[in-house]
Amino acid sequence: MSRVYNFSAGPAVLPEEVLITARDELLEYGTSGMSVMEMSHRSKDFENILDEAERNLRVLMNIPDNYKVLFLQGGGCTQFAMIPMNLMRNKVADYIVTGQWSKKAAQEAKIYGEVHTVATSADKNFSYIPDLSDLNISENADYVYICQNETVHGTTIRTLPNTKGKVLVADISSMFLSEPVDVSKYGIIWGGVQKNVGPAGVTIVIIRDDLIYDEVLPFTPTMLKYKTHADNKSLYNTPPCYNIYICGLVFKWLLKLGGTEAMHKINQAKAKVLYDYLDGSKIFHGTVEKKDRSLMNVPFVTGSKELDAEFVAGAEKAGLRNIKGHRSVGGMRASLYNAMPIEGVNALVNFMADFEKEHVK
Repeated sequence: MSRVYNFSAGPAVLPEEVLITARDELLEYGTSGMSVMEMSHRSKDFENILDEAERNLRVLMNIPDNYKVLFLQGGGCTQFAMIPMNLMRNKVADYIVTGQWSKKAAQEAKIYGEVHTVATSADKNFSYIPDLSDLNISENADYVYICQNETVHGTTIRTLPNTKGKVLVADISSMFLSEPVDVSKYGIIWGGVQKNVGPAGVTIVIIRDDLIYDEVLPFTPTMLKYKTHADNKSLYNTPPCYNIYICGLVFKWLLKLGGTEAMHKINQAKAKVLYDYLDGSKIFHGTVEKKDRSLMNVPFVTGSKELDAEFVAGAEKAGLRNIKGHRSVGGMRASLYNAMPIEGVNALVNFMADFEKEHVK
């Protein structure tokens, strides 16, 4: 077996231990006589898989009892619509736009009501997080929305915004389970799992009970009502059963490692290796202000498109895959999700050092 180091921003690297377990259980899960992929979502076996996954996630995130955990489909782009459809009772919402994903969320919300951009870092191509301590929050805002970790631009909101009593909604897709979070500070906290939790196809929504409304925007389809899924324990329709099973294996893996606090220390150490190299390099440069750097997504450039392309091509040959940056930023991007081992980061930095020796005389 020859596994590469996969720095993709998503779908992304999964823990080898999880993949090995999935391989061993592929033909038969437990004593069921069948694969999870063949299993009825109404069966006792799958019910146990789903219940255990939720229990372990609640432990990992210390989710309060007055929050529902929903395993949904449709990805982040569906959440961009579900959130305003379900929460826009006054048809007003405030958005903090710090990158591509919060920008897309705000654009989608405009279909359903009045959207105010109360803070943005668009003036510097989303390379920093603006001051969020005293925002001009709308008096009748139904919620305030953030993307806490911007995957494309590599920024993280470390101090949550002062929402002045309004409900905080957060997309945490690319930092999900990478560090502890206080769920009680959010009305809704959600993430697509394909970056840091599991294979593409599941979106986990953690929503406070009082935000699961009977009355939503009148044209909201049944499938896009949070209440539909909360009332049916994520089993209103056939869920992505196998993907939820893999997420459950990842939750067990994290618990065995020591949970999100232990994972956070590992992630800080991995990011430090790469950021320390970038800060001392004569050819590579990070694109984000130091105080706002993401531990998960690290964009960097050489300043030359030709040199960037040469580096990406060389990295691919060296087994450092999916290192090319997003087209809106250019250059390179290394995603250091939970499952990326420190050996992968060291291999990347060693390749960068060799590349620099060849190109800096």
